[in-house]
Amino acid sequence: MVDKTALFWKKVGKEKAVQCQLCPHYCIIGNGEAGKCRARQNVNGKLISLVYGKPVSVAIDPIEKKPLYHFLPGEKTFSFGTVGCNLKCLNCQNAGISQASPENFKIKAINPTEIVKEALKNKTKIISYTYTEPTVFYEYVLDISKIAKNQKKDGMKNVIVSNGFINEKPLKEWCKIIDGANIDLKSISEDFYERICEGKLNPVLETIKTLRKKKIWVEITNLVIPGVNDSLYDIRKLISWVIENIGVDVPLHFSAFYPCYKMDYKQPTDPELLKKARKIAMEQGLRYVYTGNILDDEGNNTYCPRCKKAVIIRHGFEIISNKIKDGKCSCGEKIAGVWE
Repeated sequence: MVDKTALFWKKVGKEKAVQCQLCPHYCIIGNGEAGKCRARQNVNGKLISLVYGKPVSVAIDPIEKKPLYHFLPGEKTFSFGTVGCNLKCLNCQNAGISQASPENFKIKAINPTEIVKEALKNKTKIISYTYTEPTVFYEYVLDISKIAKNQKKDGMKNVIVSNGFINEKPLKEWCKIIDGANIDLKSISEDFYERICEGKLNPVLETIKTLRKKKIWVEITNLVIPGVNDSLYDIRKLISWVIENIGVDVPLHFSAFYPCYKMDYKQPTDPELLKKARKIAMEQGLRYVYTGNILDDEGNNTYCPRCKKAVIIRHGFEIISNKIKDGKCSCGEKIAGVWE
């Protein structure tokens, strides 16, 4: 496959240097060098995607695994990701590929049309761009999504599972072709993003607001790490931001941390803390709050905000029953989400 010229960059200086404008790092990249994500390289004054057409992880997943609980529940999704990420989270569960370089892998090239064909062959209605960070394989996402959306008979949905660390202009281009997103809001603390992720908080918050404004279905995941972002003060502050900026109908997933990568010395998250966080969020007014990475049937189910009945019952990633009809509970209350 021919190298793909990257989008969103400009030439700077006189020595064939370029500036990548895809994400808030705004990397200045010298000739022959790669950006912080390791997925975009300056080749003789032109920025090239090193990962276009090169998925390193592919699977058929339940959409609930993303997690997306209010987006075509029970459907399977064709999921894939490439090497690279634009953050360097110390707790990354996929560090083996997110913090690697493309040259470390021998990857069979798969063009966008073939990805869509594989998704259709596996009878999946959704393609999910996930596992690492879809921003770093931006052009691949864009091209596949356009083909998937234009299937006359089998028009497909496109979903990103992202850290949200992307600039506004490329994000708005994505908003023309994606249907859903789970954004990892890692913390409501700027210090956390700088110290744990080598990133910034505000661009992520702006991404979430932009997606919501553009009417992309959004769900948020907050991974709760013991001793790092697990104070009730931080949890309440994050909940308040969600309510004040994007509303009470956006599902919020509190997820359990397990030791990995450069935080392999830490203890797993106490399940009782996640349950408490969920209770606080619902008391503050959020309608759909979930616990993840733990066994908690109550925290896994979707309840009607009016009559309080369970409208979707889940066990793990399996749908046991779904009583939502025409987007509503039997009591007539509308349940926020994408149901068809």
